[in-house]
Amino acid sequence: MSAQPTPDAQLIALLDRLAQRDETALKPLYDQTSSKLYGLALRVLGQRDRAEDALQEAYLQIWHHAGDYRASLSPPLAWMALIVRSRALDLLRRHRDERHTDTLDDALTDTLPSDTPGPLDHHLASEQAQALHQCIHRLEARQRELVSLAYLRDLSHSELAEQLRLPLGTVKTWLRRGLDQLRTCMTRFA
Repeated sequence: MSAQPTPDAQLIALLDRLAQRDETALKPLYDQTSSKLYGLALRVLGQRDRAEDALQEAYLQIWHHAGDYRASLSPPLAWMALIVRSRALDLLRRHRDERHTDTLDDALTDTLPSDTPGPLDHHLASEQAQALHQCIHRLEARQRELVSLAYLRDLSHSELAEQLRLPLGTVKTWLRRGLDQLRTCMTRFA
């Protein structure tokens, strides 16, 4: 009897299929990841319709750049979450810019640079993902597990405590220390 593939292995396989332009891989990838990624977009944007727009843009980018994903640099959900967060922040900036540029002349607006990410944006995102991956692996195993469950699985403190069978105070302390260590580690890469 063979073991079931891990969720990461399933996602990596789906991303590999997308890289080969297998359209049938998009639906299972969406089904497995959309609720978590939508939750992230909603937290960043605070509005359902904008979160849906960000998610749609993110999946389009995932489709176009699946071949750029490297499992050795970051877990697949972390890579996709970085794309969603980037698209959500772009939407926030665009919305803020739209309010400010409404008064500009149309000719001036046409000369502004595009919001479309370029090669440098993709390179920086890849470097950030690699740095985050390195920093996460420097955490103790329990802290790494807590951070992953809290942010990639979107679990609350009480859900973490229940799932890991730990006291709530311990979960909060370990998570706070883990995040502090991540913050310190990431400042070295900034």
